[in-house]
Amino acid sequence: MIIKTLELSNFRNYEQLNVSLSPNVSILYGENAQGKTNILEAIYLASTTKSQKGSRDKDMIKLGESEAHIMMVIENNGVDRVIDMHLRSNKPKGVAIDKIPIKKASELYGMMNIISFSPDDLSIVKAGPAERRHFCDMELCQLDKLYMHNLSGYLRSLDQRNNLLKQVSMNPELKETLNIWDEQLVSFGNYIIESRDKFIKELSEIASKIHKKLTNDKENLEIKYIPSSSSESFKNELSESRERDIYLKMTNVGPHRDDMEFIINGEDGKKFGSQGQQRTICLTLKLAEIELVKAKTGANPVLLLDDVLSELDENRQTKLLDSINGIQTIITCTGLDGFVKNRISYDRVLRVKNGTVTVE
Repeated sequence: MIIKTLELSNFRNYEQLNVSLSPNVSILYGENAQGKTNILEAIYLASTTKSQKGSRDKDMIKLGESEAHIMMVIENNGVDRVIDMHLRSNKPKGVAIDKIPIKKASELYGMMNIISFSPDDLSIVKAGPAERRHFCDMELCQLDKLYMHNLSGYLRSLDQRNNLLKQVSMNPELKETLNIWDEQLVSFGNYIIESRDKFIKELSEIASKIHKKLTNDKENLEIKYIPSSSSESFKNELSESRERDIYLKMTNVGPHRDDMEFIINGEDGKKFGSQGQQRTICLTLKLAEIELVKAKTGANPVLLLDDVLSELDENRQTKLLDSINGIQTIITCTGLDGFVKNRISYDRVLRVKNGTVTVE
């Protein structure tokens, strides 16, 4: 599973770009704000239909243009496939696989398993529950199309229920219609709860071993799932919360309130971990993701490292780079000195300057 070529048209600061990537390690280097991260964003978007930065389609279109185009040729199980994506400023994006338009994003998920790692990922540990739910959801959507179906259905039903809760205070006879959306939430939500529980247990088992190696056996890491409700009790808890939900005009129970914890030697890593420990947790998570994708799919993911090496000390850099053997990796950085110093093996060097990429 590798990316062979990437073409961009009117995407971010790129008017036109056509670049070939190494099946091993490619380096994109250049000063800040030249367009290195934009290339990684295009790859992630073409693989998942989502921007890892949460950007809207219209914000990724080059200033002054109404459309942007991404075309990515990938090799999957020895067969070349073409992913075509059009972004439009005032219409939903269009996606085609091998020139055949797809109707659902789930048809794209799983063709490429992408793991993105940037300094912003420290928010998985440091920020609020939404960041941790997003981390789980993006990986589970790539591994399980049914998860994506249930997550989409849950979020639609949640939005409908919340809208109805706002109306009930003014129109009490609508109260009984909440039953319809309760059933939908439970139906979709139980799959999400059970999938997250299984995913986090599997991730924790892998991460525990990796973290011990990263810390020379000094730290034990456990990742815990903190569900808002269990699948067995969700239906009852949703019913019991109804009056409170009507009063607050929002749904207060369900997977949209889930969280996860990172426990280091028995203590909460978010609350009590040092900055260095939190960085190590984040590195552990990404390395565990790689191993979990391998185990689940039998194939290597594609790894995007966005200026992340500058945030890691030499020991953590070495641990990360030792783990990418045989994995297609695309690395952005501001210069090559660090790579030469650390004897990093790379196959393709691309210099990025003001939306232009040259091979060196």
